[in-house]
Amino acid sequence: MGFPGTWMTQSESMVYRVVPKCACSTIGQIMFYSDHGQFFDGDIHDATSGMHKWAIDASQPRITANVKSHKSYAFTCVRNPYTRILSSFFDKICGIQRNGKRYRGNMVPQLIQRYGIEVGGDDGKQEFDQIASFRRFLLFTRDTIRWKKPMEPDIHWSAMSGHISTFIVNGGRYDHIFFTEKFNEGMQTVLENTDTPHKVDLKSIPRFNESEGHGPKRAHPVEAYFDDLSMHLVYEIYKRDFQLFKYDFENPGNKMPLGEVDLDEVHAKLKD
Repeated sequence: MGFPGTWMTQSESMVYRVVPKCACSTIGQIMFYSDHGQFFDGDIHDATSGMHKWAIDASQPRITANVKSHKSYAFTCVRNPYTRILSSFFDKICGIQRNGKRYRGNMVPQLIQRYGIEVGGDDGKQEFDQIASFRRFLLFTRDTIRWKKPMEPDIHWSAMSGHISTFIVNGGRYDHIFFTEKFNEGMQTVLENTDTPHKVDLKSIPRFNESEGHGPKRAHPVEAYFDDLSMHLVYEIYKRDFQLFKYDFENPGNKMPLGEVDLDEVHAKLKD
Protein backbone atom coordinates (compact mmCIF):
# COMPACT_ATOMS: atom_id res chain seq x y z
CA MET A 1 0.00 0.00 0.00
CA GLY A 2 2.88 2.38 0.65
CA PHE A 3 2.30 5.93 1.85
CA PRO A 4 -0.70 7.48 0.07
CA GLY A 5 -1.29 11.17 0.73
CA THR A 6 2.32 11.74 1.77
CA TRP A 7 4.28 14.80 0.60
CA MET A 8 7.98 15.44 1.15
CA THR A 9 10.20 18.43 0.40
CA GLN A 10 12.79 17.87 -2.33
CA SER A 11 15.51 18.55 0.23
CA GLU A 12 13.91 15.83 2.41
CA SER A 13 13.81 18.28 5.30
CA MET A 14 10.28 17.20 6.28
CA VAL A 15 7.56 14.65 5.53
CA TYR A 16 3.85 15.48 5.75
CA ARG A 17 0.81 13.21 5.66
CA VAL A 18 -1.95 15.24 4.03
CA VAL A 19 -5.34 15.25 5.76
CA PRO A 20 -7.94 16.95 3.52
CA LYS A 21 -9.68 20.05 4.94
CA CYS A 22 -6.90 20.54 7.54
CA ALA A 23 -4.84 23.49 6.21
CA CYS A 24 -3.18 21.23 3.61
CA SER A 25 -2.89 23.99 0.98
CA THR A 26 -1.04 26.29 3.38
CA ILE A 27 1.22 23.51 4.68
CA GLY A 28 2.08 22.42 1.13
CA GLN A 29 2.97 25.97 0.13
CA ILE A 30 5.15 26.41 3.23
CA MET A 31 6.99 23.18 2.34
CA PHE A 32 7.46 24.37 -1.25
CA TYR A 33 8.68 27.79 -0.08
CA SER A 34 11.11 26.25 2.42
CA ASP A 35 12.88 24.54 -0.50
CA HIS A 36 12.62 27.14 -3.26
CA GLY A 37 12.26 30.54 -1.58
CA GLN A 38 9.01 31.18 -3.44
CA PHE A 39 5.48 29.81 -3.44
CA PHE A 40 4.10 27.48 -6.08
CA ASP A 41 2.17 29.49 -8.67
CA GLY A 42 -1.28 27.94 -8.38
CA ASP A 43 -2.95 25.34 -6.19
CA ILE A 44 -0.22 23.28 -4.53
CA HIS A 45 -2.35 20.15 -5.09
CA ASP A 46 -1.67 20.60 -8.82
CA ALA A 47 2.12 20.75 -8.44
CA THR A 48 3.84 17.86 -10.23
CA SER A 49 7.41 19.02 -9.67
CA GLY A 50 9.42 20.85 -7.01
CA MET A 51 8.12 18.50 -4.36
CA HIS A 52 7.86 14.77 -3.73
CA LYS A 53 4.32 13.37 -3.61
CA TRP A 54 3.18 9.78 -3.32
CA ALA A 55 0.90 10.38 -6.32
CA ILE A 56 4.03 10.96 -8.47
CA ASP A 57 5.45 7.53 -9.33
CA ALA A 58 9.05 8.73 -9.36
CA SER A 59 8.68 10.07 -5.80
CA GLN A 60 7.51 6.80 -4.27
CA PRO A 61 10.91 5.10 -3.75
CA ARG A 62 12.32 8.30 -2.16
CA ILE A 63 9.34 8.70 0.17
CA THR A 64 9.37 5.01 1.11
CA ALA A 65 13.10 4.98 1.91
CA ASN A 66 12.81 8.17 3.96
CA VAL A 67 9.74 7.19 5.97
CA LYS A 68 10.86 3.62 6.70
CA SER A 69 14.22 4.84 8.04
CA HIS A 70 12.56 7.85 9.78
CA LYS A 71 15.17 10.05 8.16
CA SER A 72 13.15 13.27 8.34
CA TYR A 73 10.77 15.01 10.72
CA ALA A 74 7.28 13.65 10.00
CA PHE A 75 4.06 15.43 10.90
CA THR A 76 0.41 15.94 10.13
CA CYS A 77 -2.38 18.36 11.08
CA VAL A 78 -5.93 17.74 12.36
CA ARG A 79 -9.11 19.79 12.72
CA ASN A 80 -12.29 19.78 14.77
CA PRO A 81 -14.61 17.15 13.17
CA TYR A 82 -17.63 19.48 13.37
CA THR A 83 -16.00 22.32 11.44
CA ARG A 84 -14.25 19.92 9.06
CA ILE A 85 -17.47 18.23 7.91
CA LEU A 86 -19.20 21.62 7.57
CA SER A 87 -16.32 22.89 5.45
CA SER A 88 -16.56 19.79 3.24
CA PHE A 89 -20.27 20.41 2.73
CA PHE A 90 -19.94 24.06 1.70
CA ASP A 91 -16.88 23.49 -0.47
CA LYS A 92 -17.45 20.12 -2.12
CA ILE A 93 -21.25 19.79 -2.15
CA CYS A 94 -22.48 23.37 -2.53
CA GLY A 95 -19.46 24.84 -4.31
CA ILE A 96 -18.37 25.04 -7.92
CA GLN A 97 -14.83 23.65 -8.15
CA ARG A 98 -11.84 25.37 -9.75
CA ASN A 99 -12.50 23.55 -13.05
CA GLY A 100 -15.88 25.31 -13.21
CA LYS A 101 -17.84 22.12 -12.55
CA ARG A 102 -19.52 20.36 -9.67
CA TYR A 103 -17.34 18.12 -7.52
CA ARG A 104 -17.22 14.52 -8.78
CA GLY A 105 -19.53 15.02 -11.72
CA ASN A 106 -22.97 13.53 -11.07
CA MET A 107 -22.58 13.14 -7.30
CA VAL A 108 -24.37 16.38 -6.38
CA PRO A 109 -27.39 15.76 -8.67
CA GLN A 110 -27.57 12.28 -7.12
CA LEU A 111 -27.61 13.81 -3.63
CA ILE A 112 -30.33 16.28 -4.61
CA GLN A 113 -32.44 13.41 -5.94
CA ARG A 114 -31.80 10.77 -3.25
CA TYR A 115 -31.41 12.83 -0.11
CA GLY A 116 -33.35 16.00 -0.90
CA ILE A 117 -30.28 18.21 -0.46
CA GLU A 118 -30.33 21.79 -1.76
CA VAL A 119 -27.07 23.46 -2.81
CA GLY A 120 -27.95 27.04 -3.65
CA GLY A 121 -28.82 26.62 -7.32
CA ASP A 122 -26.54 26.08 -10.31
CA ASP A 123 -23.94 28.57 -9.08
CA GLY A 124 -24.20 27.77 -5.37
CA LYS A 125 -25.10 31.38 -4.56
CA GLN A 126 -28.87 31.29 -4.12
CA GLU A 127 -30.61 31.23 -0.74
CA PHE A 128 -31.48 27.80 0.64
CA ASP A 129 -32.05 26.09 3.99
CA GLN A 130 -28.42 25.39 4.87
CA ILE A 131 -29.19 23.62 8.15
CA ALA A 132 -31.73 21.15 6.68
CA SER A 133 -29.52 20.40 3.69
CA PHE A 134 -26.41 19.91 5.79
CA ARG A 135 -28.20 17.44 8.08
CA ARG A 136 -29.30 15.44 5.04
CA PHE A 137 -25.72 15.50 3.79
CA LEU A 138 -24.68 13.99 7.14
CA LEU A 139 -26.98 11.03 6.46
CA PHE A 140 -25.30 10.55 3.11
CA THR A 141 -21.85 10.81 4.74
CA ARG A 142 -22.80 8.15 7.30
CA ASP A 143 -24.14 5.88 4.53
CA THR A 144 -20.91 6.16 2.51
CA ILE A 145 -18.73 5.45 5.53
CA ARG A 146 -20.79 2.70 7.12
CA TRP A 147 -22.12 0.85 4.08
CA LYS A 148 -20.07 2.33 1.21
CA LYS A 149 -23.39 3.24 -0.46
CA PRO A 150 -24.37 4.98 -2.66
CA MET A 151 -20.58 5.41 -3.16
CA GLU A 152 -17.24 4.90 -1.43
CA PRO A 153 -16.47 7.52 1.26
CA ASP A 154 -14.70 10.57 -0.10
CA ILE A 155 -11.30 11.67 1.26
CA HIS A 156 -12.74 15.04 2.29
CA TRP A 157 -15.19 13.56 4.77
CA SER A 158 -13.65 10.20 5.68
CA ALA A 159 -12.23 10.19 9.23
CA MET A 160 -8.90 11.88 9.91
CA SER A 161 -7.76 8.83 11.87
CA GLY A 162 -8.20 6.74 8.70
CA HIS A 163 -5.89 9.02 6.72
CA ILE A 164 -3.35 9.24 9.52
CA SER A 165 -3.31 5.49 10.18
CA THR A 166 -2.01 4.48 6.72
CA PHE A 167 1.31 6.17 7.47
CA ILE A 168 1.65 4.24 10.76
CA VAL A 169 0.43 0.86 9.50
CA ASN A 170 3.00 0.87 6.70
CA GLY A 171 5.96 1.66 8.92
CA GLY A 172 5.99 5.41 9.49
CA ARG A 173 6.09 7.32 12.75
CA TYR A 174 4.93 10.88 13.40
CA ASP A 175 7.07 13.34 15.32
CA HIS A 176 4.27 15.87 15.63
CA ILE A 177 0.50 16.13 15.16
CA PHE A 178 -0.85 19.64 15.56
CA PHE A 179 -4.18 21.45 15.35
CA THR A 180 -5.47 23.62 12.51
CA GLU A 181 -6.97 25.78 15.27
CA LYS A 182 -3.45 26.45 16.64
CA PHE A 183 -1.78 26.53 13.27
CA ASN A 184 1.10 28.95 13.81
CA GLU A 185 2.09 27.32 17.08
CA GLY A 186 2.03 23.82 15.55
CA MET A 187 3.78 24.71 12.30
CA GLN A 188 6.43 26.66 14.21
CA THR A 189 7.30 23.46 16.09
CA VAL A 190 7.83 21.72 12.75
CA LEU A 191 10.07 24.51 11.46
CA GLU A 192 12.11 24.57 14.66
CA ASN A 193 12.81 20.85 14.25
CA THR A 194 13.81 20.99 10.59
CA ASP A 195 16.72 22.45 8.66
CA THR A 196 15.30 24.05 5.52
CA PRO A 197 17.18 25.64 2.58
CA HIS A 198 15.09 28.81 2.98
CA LYS A 199 13.95 30.28 6.28
CA VAL A 200 10.19 30.57 6.74
CA ASP A 201 8.67 33.46 8.70
CA LEU A 202 5.21 32.19 9.61
CA LYS A 203 3.92 35.65 10.51
CA SER A 204 4.32 36.76 6.89
CA ILE A 205 2.92 33.60 5.25
CA PRO A 206 -0.53 34.08 3.69
CA ARG A 207 -3.23 31.46 4.23
CA PHE A 208 -3.80 29.45 1.08
CA ASN A 209 -7.43 28.49 1.45
CA GLU A 210 -7.98 27.09 -2.02
CA SER A 211 -11.60 26.16 -1.29
CA GLU A 212 -12.61 29.64 -0.17
CA GLY A 213 -15.19 31.21 -2.43
CA HIS A 214 -16.19 27.91 -4.05
CA GLY A 215 -19.53 27.77 -2.29
CA PRO A 216 -22.00 29.82 -0.25
CA LYS A 217 -20.94 31.46 2.99
CA ARG A 218 -21.98 29.70 6.18
CA ALA A 219 -25.02 31.64 7.40
CA HIS A 220 -25.17 30.38 11.01
CA PRO A 221 -22.81 29.56 13.89
CA VAL A 222 -21.38 26.03 13.83
CA GLU A 223 -23.57 24.77 16.68
CA ALA A 224 -26.79 25.70 14.82
CA TYR A 225 -26.18 22.93 12.27
CA PHE A 226 -26.02 20.14 14.85
CA ASP A 227 -29.09 18.97 16.76
CA ASP A 228 -29.12 15.80 18.88
CA LEU A 229 -29.54 13.50 15.89
CA SER A 230 -26.80 15.10 13.81
CA MET A 231 -24.44 15.10 16.81
CA HIS A 232 -25.13 11.38 17.17
CA LEU A 233 -24.33 10.85 13.47
CA VAL A 234 -21.12 12.85 13.76
CA TYR A 235 -20.05 10.79 16.76
CA GLU A 236 -20.86 7.56 14.93
CA ILE A 237 -18.65 8.64 12.03
CA TYR A 238 -15.83 10.42 13.90
CA LYS A 239 -15.74 8.85 17.36
CA ARG A 240 -12.07 7.94 17.02
CA ASP A 241 -11.17 11.43 15.81
CA PHE A 242 -12.79 13.04 18.85
CA GLN A 243 -11.04 10.65 21.20
CA LEU A 244 -7.54 10.62 19.71
CA PHE A 245 -7.31 14.30 18.84
CA LYS A 246 -9.00 15.56 22.01
CA TYR A 247 -11.86 17.54 20.48
CA ASP A 248 -15.03 18.46 22.37
CA PHE A 249 -17.90 16.25 21.17
CA GLU A 250 -20.37 17.67 23.73
CA ASN A 251 -20.15 21.24 22.43
CA PRO A 252 -20.13 21.78 18.63
CA GLY A 253 -19.58 25.50 19.32
CA ASN A 254 -16.17 24.84 20.89
CA LYS A 255 -13.77 24.36 18.02
CA MET A 256 -10.67 24.22 20.23
CA PRO A 257 -9.14 20.93 21.39
CA LEU A 258 -9.45 20.03 25.07
CA GLY A 259 -5.86 18.78 25.37
CA GLU A 260 -2.69 17.90 23.46
CA VAL A 261 -2.39 14.89 21.16
CA ASP A 262 -0.74 11.89 22.83
CA LEU A 263 1.54 10.57 20.06
CA ASP A 264 2.14 7.23 21.77
CA GLU A 265 -1.62 6.69 22.07
CA VAL A 266 -2.15 7.57 18.39
CA HIS A 267 0.55 5.15 17.24
CA ALA A 268 -0.71 2.38 19.53
CA LYS A 269 -4.35 2.71 18.49
CA LEU A 270 -3.84 3.24 14.76
CA LYS A 271 -1.15 0.66 14.05
CA ASP A 272 -3.62 -2.09 13.12
